[in-house]
Amino acid sequence: MPQYRKKPVEIEASQWFKNGDHPKDDVYRKFEDTGEVPTEPREGKIVRYWRRPGHGGEVACRHCGRQMHDHGWIDTLEGGHTVCPGDWIITGVKGELYPVKDEIFHLTYEAV
Repeated sequence: MPQYRKKPVEIEASQWFKNGDHPKDDVYRKFEDTGEVPTEPREGKIVRYWRRPGHGGEVACRHCGRQMHDHGWIDTLEGGHTVCPGDWIITGVKGELYPVKDEIFHLTYEAV
């Protein structure tokens, strides 16, 4: 079977642990209706709060075992994905965003 190697390409990445960790989340942005700056962080623009109708946030994640309340949600080109604490948020070559597990990130990427 033919083998292939990933082309070398530089990407942006940041590790996510909680709401507001992504540099573009802007959790202290002004409220659209009042223009006031919140005193508590808002939902991130990039990694949003995890929410799923009919699923309680106390349920354990099948990937990491932590409660779903500790997780985020990100929209990708393939649809929405759960973000576990410790996942990396990658900005791809076309500006697309997606989560990558910590172990896979370190096997695939190196700092430049």
